[in-house]
Amino acid sequence: MADIEEVNLDRGRFKVLHLDNTKRRLIVVLEGAQLETVKVNDTFELLNCDDHVEFLRQNQRDPATCRPDITLQTLLMLYDSPLHRAGLLQVFVHTEKDVLFAVDQQTLIPRTFKGFAPLMVKLLNEGQVLSKEDPTQKLFSVIKNPISDHLPVGCKRYALSAAGKPLPNLRDIVPKEEDEPVVIVMGTYAFGNLKTDLTEEFFSLSSYPLAANDVCSRLTTAFGDVWGVV
Repeated sequence: MADIEEVNLDRGRFKVLHLDNTKRRLIVVLEGAQLETVKVNDTFELLNCDDHVEFLRQNQRDPATCRPDITLQTLLMLYDSPLHRAGLLQVFVHTEKDVLFAVDQQTLIPRTFKGFAPLMVKLLNEGQVLSKEDPTQKLFSVIKNPISDHLPVGCKRYALSAAGKPLPNLRDIVPKEEDEPVVIVMGTYAFGNLKTDLTEEFFSLSSYPLAANDVCSRLTTAFGDVWGVV
């Protein structure tokens, strides 16, 4: 896709992600993503606090609740990580409007919001975004709720929230076993507490609220260190 080609990465350098339930990997669920479309004249756009100020004012919407850029920043941090390039990362996104979608491991995330927004509009309106290079490959695809149906049975699940119990060393929850996936649920919004029924274990990585992309950086670094990804 033209919008994604600005990332000059060789797809051949990415290892293929094996989705067998026994394969070791970090599964990240981005919860509460603020992704929704709005019709401007005859065109659908991705609602955001910068371009749709008048719409938000007329509909008495708080601009802080319209931050799709946080999802972009989070995906960039995850997909730029060595953990992803080693084939040890899988990502699902669950929007505030209850749309669940998967991000293909080979997807190159656009570097700019201008490139990201049209892809999300296409995804939300059509249910998928296909690769122009390979029309059989779904870069983004809406899948059926609940998310638990798409997770390995019996795997460990943790949630990260500022309201959780302190976790001084993130490496403590990284599975040491050779073949053991783990699920991490985290929020992708500016304000508010994480709500999820995927797990009852909530951990906090800091005594201060952290930006979602900072959490992702800490996550991928910790898992990469324990799993020997350099």
